[in-house]
Amino acid sequence: MREAYIVAYGRTAIGKAKNGALTGHHPVDWTAQALSAVLAAIPELVPEDIDDLILGCARHENRCNKNMARLVAMRAGLPYSVPAQTINRFCSSGLQTIATASNAITAGDADIILAGGVEQMSMNLTRADDDDNAWLKENEPGAYIAMGLTAENVAGMYNISRQEQDEFAVLSHRKAAQAQENGYLNKAIVPVDVGGRLFHQDEGIRADTNIAKLAALKPCFKEGGSVTAATSSQASDGASFVLLMSGAVCSRLGVKPLARLTGHVVTGCDPLYMGLGPITAVPKLVNRSCCKLDDFDVIELNEAFASQAIACVRSLGLPEERLNPWGGAIALGHPMGATGCVLTCKALDYLELTGGSRALITMCIGGGMGAAGIVERVL
Repeated sequence: MREAYIVAYGRTAIGKAKNGALTGHHPVDWTAQALSAVLAAIPELVPEDIDDLILGCARHENRCNKNMARLVAMRAGLPYSVPAQTINRFCSSGLQTIATASNAITAGDADIILAGGVEQMSMNLTRADDDDNAWLKENEPGAYIAMGLTAENVAGMYNISRQEQDEFAVLSHRKAAQAQENGYLNKAIVPVDVGGRLFHQDEGIRADTNIAKLAALKPCFKEGGSVTAATSSQASDGASFVLLMSGAVCSRLGVKPLARLTGHVVTGCDPLYMGLGPITAVPKLVNRSCCKLDDFDVIELNEAFASQAIACVRSLGLPEERLNPWGGAIALGHPMGATGCVLTCKALDYLELTGGSRALITMCIGGGMGAAGIVERVL
């Protein structure tokens, strides 16, 4: 059976939405820079040989309109012969592109594919209610529900206190701040030129945050609720890519395989409790892959909200000592279309640093879904 290998990867630093380093700059520009940097890591590759570019984007609006993947391909100077597609599975779009690319290579439909994601939430945080479907609004209340309200629903279902959520958020920032200070986050980050300066450090990490500061914040989604801005993933801008090749092409070009995606599943759940998606996705993946949670050296669970992350940790019995060791989206941010690829890059760096071999990547998905994937380092 053919193998599909990740041979290079990278991401922009993650910027704050609305007032961050990437906010006032066109996403096509900085995404193309990230793509070019990942390609530059494999100088043996002839760009004309790339079979496809697959880019995840959760909100195809404003500056991320049209076929964003094709726009980025042209901006990066790829030959016109390289096709491109933009896909959307909301928060798991970046992981979905890797799975789609891996499947195409394994099936023999392609040999070389760039996969990744982008989001500029600075431009896409609002939408018009007039666009909502009347039947869905009346019959499926979860179809257009604000994600923060789903976090409140999960907190209520699992009796997750405000204190627990605040503590989870503080820990996320603490772990991310320590990783940033130690330089662990730097390896995957591709510096990009924005307005004449290089952007190369994640902006959302608050090393000085504490329980007292978080306790002073008001709930922002529901009166009398428990979910605050600090216990929610940060709205962010960013992009990330991995380059995949078949084993035959790796051998022909003399390129060393770094890792491979050995499993991927998606599942559905009630959209009113969308944060619970990993609770069904992870067991399905683990059972299908004939492995167990103890087999993973690191688990990257996207922190959409502290309440949903806590619920998933409890329900799945995730080992907290291996969970998001370098922090999660509450501290680092959640550029939706890119997040799945960002987590993959982070997991690969962690495995290399620690000598580990296998990572679990999982996230909930807006609309009521869950995704999970297994990435194995090639030793």
